Amino acid sequence: MKQKLVFFVGVAGTGKTTVARKLAKRIQAAFLDRDTVGGRFVEKMLEMNGLDVNDRDSEFYKKHLRDLEYDTTKDICIENLAAGQNVFMISPFTAELKNKAWIEEVLAAAGLSKQEVDVKVIAVTLGDMETQRKRIEQRQTERDNWKLEHWDDFKQRVQFVPEVNWDIPASSVLVFDNSGDLTNEKVESVYQFVMNES
Repeated sequence: MKQKLVFFVGVAGTGKTTVARKLAKRIQAAFLDRDTVGGRFVEKMLEMNGLDVNDRDSEFYKKHLRDLEYDTTKDICIENLAAGQNVFMISPFTAELKNKAWIEEVLAAAGLSKQEVDVKVIAVTLGDMETQRKRIEQRQTERDNWKLEHWDDFKQRVQFVPEVNWDIPASSVLVFDNSGDLTNEKVESVYQFVMNES
């Protein structure tokens, strides 16, 4: 069976990490959440520059820190792929999904090809903004305080599906509506999507 490289993408509060954790109980994989990989370092650098440690929308973050987080997560992904591991990648990855060359670079750096690695994208969406806000409030992380305080600026279309320009089959992209309870049946459908080789 091919190695699995699965991207869980979508805007904040849609439940990317929750869906990924459910699958991780059934599929052994390196679990790389970009917030975990780079969060502490980013917060320290924002603090050192006198900025809000929870603001991921500032020009300073976008110019100096965003790519550090994403590129470090990418490097850890490459190391795990090269070591023969399945990898789950959790973050919006909006810019990366648009860049056709990005996924090719990841696989090439790991010494692998699409014949050896099954690349899947799961775009996690919600039916409405209110559910998104409730989920962000429920997870109670300091990083979300900025989003809640600036909700009108922050809120994004929760049904947003990122543009995927990678050279992978359409059948390798799943738009998953995570509204309502995450039932065993829903988890099973996502599991089958991941396990079916494209």
